[in-house]
Amino acid sequence: MHIRPIAPHEWQRYKALRLRALADAPDAFGTVFADAIQQRDDFWIARVSARQAAAKQLPLLAETDGQAVGLAWGHIADADPSCAHIFQVWVAPSHRGLGVGQQLIMRISDWANSHQAEYLDLSVTCGDTPAVRLYRRLGFEPYGEPQPLRPGSALLVQPMRLRLAKIKPAPAMPLAHE
Repeated sequence: MHIRPIAPHEWQRYKALRLRALADAPDAFGTVFADAIQQRDDFWIARVSARQAAAKQLPLLAETDGQAVGLAWGHIADADPSCAHIFQVWVAPSHRGLGVGQQLIMRISDWANSHQAEYLDLSVTCGDTPAVRLYRRLGFEPYGEPQPLRPGSALLVQPMRLRLAKIKPAPAMPLAHE
């Protein structure tokens, strides 16, 4: 497995992977597939180019044999540089349970540490799911009250937080250099 940042010229690859994620797991994301697929190419180009141009954005791609099998996005807001956020975590069904999600999160945690962030925050759909179990296994704890997944949704997401000093080391696995 190879984990690396998504380059700005790979916007079409990012778009395809993000749409796969939204179609596969509609209850895991605030963005809706029907809205995302309507976006023009300039939206996707700007999303990858502008966000990656900022030092406090880390869009990641997980690949196996050149095939995109996972996605995650790290972000540190200027308003609170002590806290990094993880968004868009998704692993292809064919690669779930193989450590891809853990490696994506570990890569973002290393990046957040390099930016002196103290916490790593994310939100996950409530329930006893593989995602919730992964985050708990890595040391994330509920933080705050559950909120609707999106406006008007009956589905709830639980904010979770990890104090970066608490993260457990991942098994050795080669990662791409940025």
